[in-house]
Amino acid sequence: MKKNMMRGSKKWIASLFASSALLVSGLASASAIEQFKSFVVNTKTAKGTFVQVQVKLVNGKVQPGKTASGIFKFSRPGKFIWNYVKPYEQNLQADGDKLYMFDKDLNQVTIKALGNAIGSSPAAILFGSTDLEKNFTLKDAGINQGIEWLEAIPKEKDTQFEVIRIGMKDGLPIAMELRDTFGQISTLNLNNFERNPNFGASEFKFVMPAGAEVLRP
Repeated sequence: MKKNMMRGSKKWIASLFASSALLVSGLASASAIEQFKSFVVNTKTAKGTFVQVQVKLVNGKVQPGKTASGIFKFSRPGKFIWNYVKPYEQNLQADGDKLYMFDKDLNQVTIKALGNAIGSSPAAILFGSTDLEKNFTLKDAGINQGIEWLEAIPKEKDTQFEVIRIGMKDGLPIAMELRDTFGQISTLNLNNFERNPNFGASEFKFVMPAGAEVLRP
């Protein structure tokens, strides 16, 4: 069960995968799309934590499934670290050119070209370029419990996702909902968001674990 969950998480991340207080206060009443576009343009780097829940439908009702949590960092465009910490460790890292997926249990690293790996994916939205509407159709999706939601629909027909929902509050993305073409749903809560921290030049350089098997699909 553990490996099945992780493989599902890897797929969406790989096919995967805030400035001033004045700006944030000004965005508090803005639409989700306005807030998100401003976030993308004005947030060059960020870090924080996440909680990911795979949601399942039981008799037509949504119920939470397996939960994982970890840390993230990104430097736009195309550099990011997405590390699962609990209940097991697995790392996804991009250096702007390649995407590395490290399975600690197997001591195995899968390497892909970054452009092919993220495309019209959640990773492209959060960590990619500022040209969002090249790959996504954006529309506001209303307010729920004080959170402004937008929907991002991939323009590519062969993407894994039907729709990606993003929840915005005070100019920051605090939640995502991912619906794939098989009807499966994953939710993400983004916490402890720090906007525009300084990262060193080697922050996103992947260090190959000793003795790891390397796969290049």
